[in-house]
Amino acid sequence: MTMYNLTGYNTGAFTLLGIPGLEQYHIWISIPFCLIYFMAIVGNSILLIAMEHSLHTPMFFFLSMLVITDLILSTTCVPKALSIFWFGPQEISFPGCLTQLFFLHYSFVLDSSILMAMAFDRYVAICSPLRYTTILTPRTIVTIAVGISFRSFCVIFPCIFLVNRLPFCRTHNIPHTYCEHIGVARLACADISINIWYGFCVPIMAVISDVILIAISYILILCAVFRLPSQDARQKALGTCGSHVCVILMFYIPAFFSILAHRFGHNVPRTFHIVFANLYVIIPPALNPLVYGVKTKKIRNKVIFLLFPMRSY
Repeated sequence: MTMYNLTGYNTGAFTLLGIPGLEQYHIWISIPFCLIYFMAIVGNSILLIAMEHSLHTPMFFFLSMLVITDLILSTTCVPKALSIFWFGPQEISFPGCLTQLFFLHYSFVLDSSILMAMAFDRYVAICSPLRYTTILTPRTIVTIAVGISFRSFCVIFPCIFLVNRLPFCRTHNIPHTYCEHIGVARLACADISINIWYGFCVPIMAVISDVILIAISYILILCAVFRLPSQDARQKALGTCGSHVCVILMFYIPAFFSILAHRFGHNVPRTFHIVFANLYVIIPPALNPLVYGVKTKKIRNKVIFLLFPMRSY
């Protein structure tokens, strides 16, 4: 059996190659990516400013967390991808790669946890409206925020050690626009079974548990809504959940497709997978402000006031 001296094998820089097979189109691909990223930054910044004076309410507090996490998710990956599209393959140090890897996966799991917390907020608001302020007290909100942040950290942080222990004695070229756990682990000249199973099972189980809790919340919400006496009350109750449901669908559908394609989609072209993975980290952060801005009247009015101060609403 060949024995590797691990010292020094994982200290060199990696080279991010971009989207293999589409190198000649990188400059054209960068145009929509740059525009969508700009829209994500501006939209989420405006949304955050619009909610500045509403953070004492649970829904807007969790929404502000979602906005910040979306900004972290897109900013972790997109600027490096744009530099590759504009200037060709880019080097990234091993610590830099681990940092990007951590914030990419951490923000993904945290996004899922925040959506779960928002579903719980909607459940309490609709199923126990009279007890809303006594259940979701400021202390409870902070406890939930700290809890889901710590949980996401505990789920993802072991990935850093799992990658850091690997010897990279072959190629350091990553056929992607950013560092992600399994993609980097596949470059190692050692057994990566634990990386594959941990990277697939633990974060996915955490996200699936969020999905199950969200589903239970909305089943209970629907049961409560259809027991309401008037149609107007039912429509108003469902309307308060509409924006959250849209964001849930935009987050989980492409997320699970990307994860399952990466794990089981051996017949999926690598180029398609990499393009989709890049769209995933930029499209939801860009669309979330539009969804909440259109469907949430209070946010919509505040945004209109910020953009058009002289206009009454």
